[in-house]
Amino acid sequence: MAIRIIVVDDHPLFRGALTQALQSVIADGRIDQAASLGDLEALISGRHDTDLVLLDLTMPGVQGLSGLLLLRAQPPDIPVVVVSAHDDPETIRKCMEVGASGYVPKSLSVEEIRAAVETVLGGGISVPSDIDLSRPADSDADEVVARLSTLTPQQVRVLMMLGQGLLNKQIAYQLGVSEATIKAHVSAILQKLDVDSRTQAVIAINRIEGDWRSPKA
Repeated sequence: MAIRIIVVDDHPLFRGALTQALQSVIADGRIDQAASLGDLEALISGRHDTDLVLLDLTMPGVQGLSGLLLLRAQPPDIPVVVVSAHDDPETIRKCMEVGASGYVPKSLSVEEIRAAVETVLGGGISVPSDIDLSRPADSDADEVVARLSTLTPQQVRVLMMLGQGLLNKQIAYQLGVSEATIKAHVSAILQKLDVDSRTQAVIAINRIEGDWRSPKA
């Protein structure tokens, strides 16, 4: 069966360059491009032929781990390699804890990116050689990551919108559901994150997000 990869990045020039770089890895396969998380969801909805997603961390409407959380929360179980300008160890470890199969800093050479993709397509894990995944990190942050990983796709969407300061009524309108449904999702989110308020839920996710605005991820 032909390999299918999806490159997700809101910068068309980078998407094109990465697609071209990977053509030699899957000469007989297919590489699709998505400019947003919504585009990605449309490409994978109802399909089970995607072998790998290369995901940018920061795009319009998505920041930090939220896009990765959303993708990992829904079937099918597609391996995800994060491709980002951020190369600090904590960011890399957090992405791997959420469920990424690899992490590729944008500073890597084309050859190194190809090697990372080949490793993950072969069923392995790929992170920069200087990253020690066994090194203990912030245990409190680890607990938050573990709790966030239990959220459903819709709950992740709701939490992302809470982080944008939207009210239940506004979230319901954007998602096309009732306000009562959003209230139920918010209650479930609070329970899963073990917090008492929506403000605490937003603080919890912000704690592990860090500063994702610079450089461009």
